[in-house]
Amino acid sequence: MGIRVAVAGASGYAGGELIRLVAGHPEFDLAAATAHSQAGHRLDVVHPQLAGLDMVLGETDAATLADADLVFLALPHGQSAGLAAQLPPEVRVVDLGADHRLADPYAWANYYGGTHAGPWTYGLPELPGQRELIAGAIRVANTGCYAAAIILALAPLIAAGAASPADVVVVAASGTSGAGKAAKPHLLGSEVMGDLSPYRVGTHQHVPEIKQATGATGLSLTPVLAPMPRGILATVTAVPAGGVDPRAVLAEAYADSPFVHVLPEGAWPHTAATLGSNSCHLQATVDVDSRRMIVLSALDNLGKGAAGQAVQNANLMCGLPETTGLSVWGVAP
Repeated sequence: MGIRVAVAGASGYAGGELIRLVAGHPEFDLAAATAHSQAGHRLDVVHPQLAGLDMVLGETDAATLADADLVFLALPHGQSAGLAAQLPPEVRVVDLGADHRLADPYAWANYYGGTHAGPWTYGLPELPGQRELIAGAIRVANTGCYAAAIILALAPLIAAGAASPADVVVVAASGTSGAGKAAKPHLLGSEVMGDLSPYRVGTHQHVPEIKQATGATGLSLTPVLAPMPRGILATVTAVPAGGVDPRAVLAEAYADSPFVHVLPEGAWPHTAATLGSNSCHLQATVDVDSRRMIVLSALDNLGKGAAGQAVQNANLMCGLPETTGLSVWGVAP
């Protein structure tokens, strides 16, 4: 018998990706998959890409999930905390929502609203010392998708004193799966194709998470909806503070990180190269005119930005190599 795993919110995009990864994982056994409006439907009907997985989606409640050794919560923001509190304390939980990411209740109130549920161990293993904390944790808060791409690009530069924390500007484009699976008019193919559109300009909810994890004190984030199903490409710029090569700082910081790749000189990240993987691709330079540092970061928002990251965290929590069941390489074309 392997590690019994349950996925709550299995009907969504992140939930479907979790099911795919768990079903192919050598140490995990898929014990339950739950949903809300899709409860009672066959899993392979809701997710045709999972043909052959003979399972019916159950109701999302503590009774359905409590028999698992490990639970993934892929629920809308604000819905995880109450359910997690009903699970036995020994059950390991990875929350893909935002409920437990932020330490500051005021930041939660400003960007999400409602009652702050309190922080869990933050689930980004590549941050200094975080692997050990995740490995010893029972409850882990997975990163946001934009947050993962931007933190990986920025955190080592601020930590090394190479970039000023006070003036960070980010423009990041994301595929439509980042908005979830619910039917929304602005996400119809006719609306998205052939168009780039900004949203939540100056108010995006991942800003406090990024500041918390990187030490940035001033951050402007402009998210852009791109006409593609999945992927994030973030352009992160900052004012140099130490006169060092940003690419060298990143290469040293991630020398032992299997999923973060600082590309060779002259190669630039692009989203298609990370498709289906748990990898993040980085490249850095200094603008010849403004002298600002520029870091480009690409990842799959359903991989390293969500489900893949969650499995990486779960591996550490279960005492497994963090790469177990995850691909370093993308799918092409």
